[in-house]
Amino acid sequence: MTENDTAFSQLKLISKGDETAFADFYHLFEKRLYRFIKSKLNDSFEAADILNETFLEVWRKAETFEGRSKVSTWLFGIAYYKTVDRMRKRTDIPMDSDNFPETVDDSPDAMACLLTAEKSDHIKFCLDTLKAVQRAVMQLAFFEDLPYSEIALIVDCPENTVKTRMFHAKQAMKRCLSTRMGG
Repeated sequence: MTENDTAFSQLKLISKGDETAFADFYHLFEKRLYRFIKSKLNDSFEAADILNETFLEVWRKAETFEGRSKVSTWLFGIAYYKTVDRMRKRTDIPMDSDNFPETVDDSPDAMACLLTAEKSDHIKFCLDTLKAVQRAVMQLAFFEDLPYSEIALIVDCPENTVKTRMFHAKQAMKRCLSTRMGG
């Protein structure tokens, strides 16, 4: 049974008030979801708060999941919007503005070689300098290993916009890493 099949079965039970299924569902996604949320906010307490809000939403709305996407896509979408809402409350800067020209990038594995232990501090620093929308697509693509089509569903934008954001995120990462690592 795949993770999605397991999660879907758990959602059906959760929609009927099954607390054990909810606990199992929570444990299945807790770490990945927390890491995703924390990467956006860089605040452990707020990330934990949003994690709990996300799972509370799952408890309340489990019956609304229609199976048109993977369960993880639905769940990460809830977390993404709760995180964006929190970020909007913290700043007046619009989180979804992306004033870049459309440029398509079809190479999601281009950064894989950069993810080594000795470079992780530089990578984390550079990730934190990205715009929120760019950091989100990079996090979902590289650390959650999601395809662009699922990322588009999570962040609610066209797939080509995801590709554009990824292109610009990679360019910014290359510039930042080059500066930090003297390349």
